[in-house]
Amino acid sequence: MVGLNQRLAEEVTKLSAETAVKAAIEFLEKEKQKQQKEKRDWRLRNTKLLLKHYRSFVSHVEGAKEKVKVTAHDYAEAMESLHTQELALESIKRSTQRTMVMVKFVQRMLTVYESMCLTSEHPEDWRRYQIIHAMYISDEKMTAEQVAKCHFIETRTVYRDINEASKTLSVLVFGVDAIEFA
Repeated sequence: MVGLNQRLAEEVTKLSAETAVKAAIEFLEKEKQKQQKEKRDWRLRNTKLLLKHYRSFVSHVEGAKEKVKVTAHDYAEAMESLHTQELALESIKRSTQRTMVMVKFVQRMLTVYESMCLTSEHPEDWRRYQIIHAMYISDEKMTAEQVAKCHFIETRTVYRDINEASKTLSVLVFGVDAIEFA
């Protein structure tokens, strides 16, 4: 009977260890997924911040285009600042060179996005570009309500389109790191 009890205790301990290992592996996998999601989330957040403050960036560098020469180092620093969790908007605005680099980069990505939307088979893609342009890029800013009325859609759809456009722009700005893999 003692041998049986000892073997039973060993089996229970073995099972407990296996269960603990499985639980630890599950926990670590969930943590990894959570960190990847947070990384995507801050990139999406930074893309939205770039759009939201685009006009102020442009006005900051207007008039300085001839006075300031942008170096490769300036470009590298500005691009590096995009890849931090907290996009330092004030720091970008303080440095005219960095702001100029950022504006040029964002303009290029917006041009790429516009081309993608123009050639898309889905009409909502072109609408998404137009919404982004009207709300964040054009000289005359429109509200979500004005844009909704202009496109004959609900205001909710405007915000959904902004989110979808921001996801695509995040991939253009941040590359593959912004893609959510299922």
